[in-house]
Amino acid sequence: MTNNFTKYQKIIDEFRGQVLNKDFETKFTAKVAHIPKTERFLIKMELKRLAGPCTRLVDLRGHVDGECKVYEHEGRSHFLDDTAIKVFEENLAFYGKYTFGVYEAVTNTENNFRVIYQKEKAGIKALQINKKTTQKVQEKTQYPAQLFKFGNYHNRIEERMNFSIALSVTVNGKQIKCNSSDISVNGCKFRLPSIEQIVLGQVIEIRFLGLEEEFQFGSSDVFEYEIKNIQLIDNIQLVGVKRVYPNEGIKDGFKQFLVDFIQGNKRRYKINLDNSISALQSRNFEQYVLPKLNELPIFIGKKDEGSLPKYVLTCPNNQNIYQYWQYENKHSALNCLITPDRIKRLMKASVLGKKLVVYSFIHKSDGKYYFYTADEQQLLKAPEFMTQFLGFGSNKSHFAITMLSMSNINKDNVNSFFTLSESLSKQNQYLNLPVGEEISQKIEDLSSLIVVSDITCDNLIATYKEFIYDNISATKIKAFGHKRYNDALMVEEVGVNYKNHRQESRFKYNTLVDVSLENTTWEAESLDFSASGLKLEFKKEVSLKKGDVVFLSFPELQKITSLFDLKALSYAVVRINEKKTIANLRVQVDKHKHIGRAFFKALIEKNKNKLTPDEYESMVPGLAKPLRNIYSSSLNIPSLIIQTSGSRYKIEAIACGQEDSHLMPLMRQLSDKVNYYNLYPLLSHLSATNAFMVNLKKMHSSDAPVSDILYVSIKPDAETMESKVITKLASELDTTALQNMFIRNALKRGVFLCLQLKLSRADAPDMDYLSPELSYISSYAIHRGKQIEQNIWSVSGVVQVFDITQEAMLRFKLSS
Repeated sequence: MTNNFTKYQKIIDEFRGQVLNKDFETKFTAKVAHIPKTERFLIKMELKRLAGPCTRLVDLRGHVDGECKVYEHEGRSHFLDDTAIKVFEENLAFYGKYTFGVYEAVTNTENNFRVIYQKEKAGIKALQINKKTTQKVQEKTQYPAQLFKFGNYHNRIEERMNFSIALSVTVNGKQIKCNSSDISVNGCKFRLPSIEQIVLGQVIEIRFLGLEEEFQFGSSDVFEYEIKNIQLIDNIQLVGVKRVYPNEGIKDGFKQFLVDFIQGNKRRYKINLDNSISALQSRNFEQYVLPKLNELPIFIGKKDEGSLPKYVLTCPNNQNIYQYWQYENKHSALNCLITPDRIKRLMKASVLGKKLVVYSFIHKSDGKYYFYTADEQQLLKAPEFMTQFLGFGSNKSHFAITMLSMSNINKDNVNSFFTLSESLSKQNQYLNLPVGEEISQKIEDLSSLIVVSDITCDNLIATYKEFIYDNISATKIKAFGHKRYNDALMVEEVGVNYKNHRQESRFKYNTLVDVSLENTTWEAESLDFSASGLKLEFKKEVSLKKGDVVFLSFPELQKITSLFDLKALSYAVVRINEKKTIANLRVQVDKHKHIGRAFFKALIEKNKNKLTPDEYESMVPGLAKPLRNIYSSSLNIPSLIIQTSGSRYKIEAIACGQEDSHLMPLMRQLSDKVNYYNLYPLLSHLSATNAFMVNLKKMHSSDAPVSDILYVSIKPDAETMESKVITKLASELDTTALQNMFIRNALKRGVFLCLQLKLSRADAPDMDYLSPELSYISSYAIHRGKQIEQNIWSVSGVVQVFDITQEAMLRFKLSS
C-alpha cells in the first residue's frame, strides 16, 4: 500500500476482505460519501488489489526482532515469528484466503526492522513502553527449556510410515474399532481408550478394515500382534505392537503386501521420523558440548591392575586440569589425586549421591614438584587441623579445589549408531561401524569412570585464606604429601574432539627458543608448531599473560638456514597454563610479512614426510569414539545451549547424559509446561545473563571459558515465582559474612544451591556425523530438514552448570 492511503487506513481496515460481498457497494458508499469521487475510486481499487490472490512466500528470518519458524499454509512454507503468525491468521480470517492484504500485513508488523527504522527516521518512537508493559517484562517467570539427552539413540529395525486407517482390534474377547497412527512391515501403532485393560506382552488380534476395502490378503484377514509398549496421553493409550508369526519360514502374503505398499507409498504418506529427529538434535548438541568440557573424565583400570588411571579425555578447556596434575618432567601425577583409599571413599559417597571434595597444593623444591592432597572426609576427622590446612594451602600459589564423582562403565553405550534403519549409503557405512575386538578388550579392562571438576576461583579462595594457620603442625602436613616414584604413571591422553578444528596442521618438534619481553629473557623448548603458531614449554615459571606480545629467537634453527633471520620474531600469547610453564603463541603481524610464518611454511613443505603430525589418537587409534560415548551417556552436568535468534541470543535447550539429582528436578517443578524445565533460577538474574551475552559476543572459540558463581535460594511453597526463587551473584555477596547470611536464610526457607557457570564459545560441528541423518530427514520432510539445519548452525555458545553446593556447605560450616 502506498503512503497516499495513510489517512484512509481506518476505512481500508474496516472494509478489508469485503470487496466481493453483495452489500459492499451500499456500505462503502455510505461510509465514504464525504470523500471526493476520485479518491473514492482509488480506495476501492486498493481494496480490490489487497483482496487479490497472492502466491509470494514470506521469509522474515533476519528481518524481524523475533525467532522465525516454519509456518505451513496451503502447501506453502513461510518463515514467520510469533507476531507475524498472529497477524497472518487475523488477516486470513478477514480475507478468507491468502491475498496481497495478508502478505503486506505480515511484512509490516511492528517488530519488523524496516518498520522500526522508518518510524525512528520519522521521529516516532519505535516502541511505546508504558508502565504496564514494563511491569510485564520484569515479572517474566518462565524461561522454558527442553532437555536433550546424550546416549544410545533408539534405532528402528524398519521404517514406519505415518498412515491412519480403520482397524478392528480384539482385546480380551472384545472387538474395538480404532485408527492406526503408523504402520511398518512387522508392527503398527494405534490408540485405545484408557479404560481398556491391556498389559505388555499380551497378544491381540487386528483386522485392517481400511485396507480390506481395496486389497485381499489371502485365506485370513485377522493377524496376531504382541503389545510392546504403551503410552498414556490425555486418557488415551498409544499402543505399539509387533506381528506374531505362527508359522516361521512359510511365505506370508500380508507381510509381502506391506513391504510393497510401504515402499510405494512412503513418500506420499511420509515416514515417521520422530526417533531420527530426536537423535539428530541430541547428537548435534553433543558435538557442541563435549569439545568444550570443563571437567576431566578419567577411566580407571581394573583392581587387579591396581585401580590406576589409564585414559583421560582431553580438550582445550580441561587441559588446565590435566596439566595441573603433572610433575615438572610432564609425567602424570593423577595417582596423587586418585588413590586406592580415595576411590573407596568416593564409591561410598557416590552410593549416597554425593561427590568428594579434594583440596590440594604443590610445593616446589629444587625445581621438583611435590603434591599435597586432602579430601573432606580425611580432614573432617580433625576439624581444627582442617581449617589450618586450608588456610595454609590456600595461601600457596598452586592451591586447587577439586570435586570428584564416580560412575560405572556401561559397556552398552560403547556404540552410538545412526537411526537410519537400513538406508545408510555405502559411502557412509564406515561412520556406523561397531568398535573392533581390540578396542572392545581395552574397554573390558576398565572398571569405572571418575570425573574431575576443578572449581577453584578467587571468590572461594578468599574465604579459605581467612583461616588462621600460624601454629600448624609440619608433621601433620607431611602426612598428606605424596611420594615421587621412579616409575612414571602411564596415562594415555585421548582427544575428545569430533573433528580437527585447527586451521593448520601441527607437527611435534623440539628445539630451543629464547623468549624476550621488555628486559626479561626466558629459555624455552618448542613442543609443536604450525605455520602460524607454536607451543612452548619454559624451563621455569614465567610472568606472561594472555595478550602479551613477545619476541622469539631460534638459535638451533638459525644454524640450518641463512635465508631467514630467526631473531626477535613477534608472537602473541593466546593461552598460558596455570603453572605459567606452557604457552600457546600465534604470529603477530603488524605491517610486513612475518618471517617466522614464511620459515615454518617452507620447513613443513620440505619435510612433510619427516615431521610427526600432532594427532590426539596416534597412540590408540579408534579409542576416542567409544570412550566419548561412555562418558557422554553418563554426563550429569547440564549444559545450556545458547543459540542465535535474529539479532538476539536465546537459551531454550539443556543437554546432558543423565539428569542432575538436585538442580534439574527443581527446575522441572518450577515449570508450568509438561516435560519442560524453567531456567528461572539461572536466567532471572539479568546482570549475570547480560554479562554472559556481552562476553560471548567478544569471545573466540579458542578463548578460555568465562566463569561466575550463583547463590540460589528456593522456597517451594511460596505463591509467586519471585518469592520462590532468589538468585545472587558471587560479586553481590563479596564477603564471607554475606555469603553465610544468604546460605543460612536459604536453608531456613527451604533449598540452597550454589552453582558455578562456565561459558565457552562454540566450535563448528563435524557435519560428516550429522549429514546422513539430516539427509534422511530432508528426503521425507524437507521443511523439517531445513529447520533442523538452521538450528544446527545457530549454536553460538555453551554454559556448563556445576552444582558446587557440597563445597559451599562445607565452607559455610567451617567459616561459621
